[in-house]
Amino acid sequence: MNELRVVGVRVELPVNQPIVLLKEADGDRYLPIWIGAVEASAIAFEQQGVRPARPLTHDLLRDVIGALGARLEAVHITDLRDGVFYAELVFAGGARVSARPSDAIALALRSGTTILGEEAVLAEAGISIPDEQEDEVEKFREFLDTISPDDFAGQ
Repeated sequence: MNELRVVGVRVELPVNQPIVLLKEADGDRYLPIWIGAVEASAIAFEQQGVRPARPLTHDLLRDVIGALGARLEAVHITDLRDGVFYAELVFAGGARVSARPSDAIALALRSGTTILGEEAVLAEAGISIPDEQEDEVEKFREFLDTISPDDFAGQ
């Protein structure tokens, strides 16, 4: 398993499909995952430090996990089958719960949990961007700084 960090979310044009972009912590591969608008907003809210007046679903789940005395140890991006990504929430004590990667990522950001990707998933869907192309990634990061979670509403 390789540790992944969330670079950010954006809307893929012309179809207006949100994606979350993950990057290997110790590598040059990026993993784009197409997600829903609600999950894109939840991820963007957390990255931008936006605190809604009432908890979002991912905030609620984090709070329920804590209230039950459980601890989320990791989020695993486990598989890619027929163009669909799969993930698991891994809890202390060994319990595992299947989850959509977008929900798992939103929860991981809220709980400070490590995101790990299977090598097979990265080998199949990862995109290597060598250092000389890092300026493109920087442009993507600059783009992320100009959007707000409201840009994902109504998608």
